[in-house]
Amino acid sequence: MKLFEERFDLLADSIKVHREWLRVAVPYEVSGAKVHDARLVATMLVHGVAHVLTFNDADFARYPEIQAMHPARVAAG
Repeated sequence: MKLFEERFDLLADSIKVHREWLRVAVPYEVSGAKVHDARLVATMLVHGVAHVLTFNDADFARYPEIQAMHPARVAAG
Protein backbone atom coordinates (compact mmCIF):
# COMPACT_ATOMS: atom_id res chain seq x y z
CA MET A 1 0.00 0.00 0.00
CA LYS A 2 1.33 3.40 -0.96
CA LEU A 3 1.84 6.02 1.67
CA PHE A 4 -0.38 9.08 1.63
CA GLU A 5 2.55 11.25 0.55
CA GLU A 6 3.18 8.99 -2.46
CA ARG A 7 -0.42 9.23 -3.65
CA PHE A 8 -0.94 12.99 -3.45
CA ASP A 9 1.03 16.13 -4.18
CA LEU A 10 1.60 17.94 -0.90
CA LEU A 11 1.82 21.71 -1.12
CA ALA A 12 4.81 23.19 0.66
CA ASP A 13 4.52 25.80 3.37
CA SER A 14 6.79 28.80 2.93
CA ILE A 15 7.29 32.45 3.74
CA LYS A 16 5.24 33.19 0.61
CA VAL A 17 2.33 31.24 2.09
CA HIS A 18 2.69 33.11 5.38
CA ARG A 19 2.63 36.49 3.63
CA GLU A 20 -0.37 35.47 1.53
CA TRP A 21 -2.11 34.23 4.69
CA LEU A 22 -1.70 37.65 6.28
CA ARG A 23 -2.96 39.32 3.10
CA VAL A 24 -6.05 37.09 3.14
CA ALA A 25 -6.76 36.90 6.88
CA VAL A 26 -6.47 40.57 7.86
CA PRO A 27 -9.00 42.14 5.45
CA TYR A 28 -11.53 39.38 6.12
CA GLU A 29 -11.00 39.78 9.89
CA VAL A 30 -10.44 36.04 10.28
CA SER A 31 -10.09 34.75 13.83
CA GLY A 32 -10.42 31.57 15.85
CA ALA A 33 -10.68 28.25 14.05
CA LYS A 34 -11.27 30.03 10.72
CA VAL A 35 -7.57 30.96 10.55
CA HIS A 36 -6.93 27.40 9.36
CA ASP A 37 -9.26 27.91 6.39
CA ALA A 38 -7.46 31.16 5.60
CA ARG A 39 -4.12 29.33 5.70
CA LEU A 40 -5.45 26.73 3.27
CA VAL A 41 -6.67 29.49 0.94
CA ALA A 42 -3.28 31.19 1.13
CA THR A 43 -1.51 27.93 0.30
CA MET A 44 -3.85 27.35 -2.62
CA LEU A 45 -3.24 30.83 -4.01
CA VAL A 46 0.55 30.56 -3.76
CA HIS A 47 0.50 27.20 -5.52
CA GLY A 48 -2.06 28.13 -8.18
CA VAL A 49 -4.86 25.89 -6.93
CA ALA A 50 -8.28 27.38 -7.70
CA HIS A 51 -10.69 24.73 -6.35
CA VAL A 52 -11.11 22.84 -3.10
CA LEU A 53 -13.48 19.94 -2.43
CA THR A 54 -14.89 20.26 1.08
CA PHE A 55 -17.91 19.38 3.18
CA ASN A 56 -17.63 22.91 4.62
CA ASP A 57 -17.98 24.93 1.43
CA ALA A 58 -19.81 27.72 3.27
CA ASP A 59 -16.65 28.34 5.32
CA PHE A 60 -14.87 29.41 2.14
CA ALA A 61 -17.61 31.69 0.77
CA ARG A 62 -15.75 34.80 1.97
CA TYR A 63 -12.83 34.04 -0.37
CA PRO A 64 -13.75 34.95 -3.96
CA GLU A 65 -10.20 34.04 -5.02
CA ILE A 66 -11.00 30.32 -4.85
CA GLN A 67 -13.98 28.06 -5.49
CA ALA A 68 -15.07 25.63 -2.79
CA MET A 69 -17.32 22.78 -3.82
CA HIS A 70 -19.30 20.39 -1.65
CA PRO A 71 -18.99 16.74 -2.78
CA ALA A 72 -22.76 16.59 -3.33
CA ARG A 73 -22.41 19.25 -6.05
CA VAL A 74 -19.84 17.26 -8.01
CA ALA A 75 -21.44 15.32 -10.83
CA ALA A 76 -20.56 11.64 -11.06
CA GLY A 77 -18.61 10.62 -14.09
